[in-house]
Amino acid sequence: MTTISPGRKLLTIINVFTVEPASQEHFVELLARATETSVRHEPGFISASLHRGLDGTKVTMYAQWRSVEDYQAMRENSAPLSYLQEALAIAKFDPGMYEVVETYCGSASAT
Repeated sequence: MTTISPGRKLLTIINVFTVEPASQEHFVELLARATETSVRHEPGFISASLHRGLDGTKVTMYAQWRSVEDYQAMRENSAPLSYLQEALAIAKFDPGMYEVVETYCGSASAT
């Protein structure tokens, strides 16, 4: 389960992909399959959340890794490569590495 907390000191990867609306569902399926079959089994993988934009043009993957080194090792593994190559053929990619600084909860979070 994804736990967002500044105290955990994990690497957060936020990848934003832009797709044509007609390709969004296929793109989501590719990322889900890559994550389910290979990425989630890599050493250092903590969690991932896949988000579909309501306008049909964006897909965002929020992932947590133990370290930059673990993430880089996964990127060098050939297992998810075919999925990722197909995905990048139909989407523009805007990657980013982050660390959690603060978290906030509102009254609606209790539901």
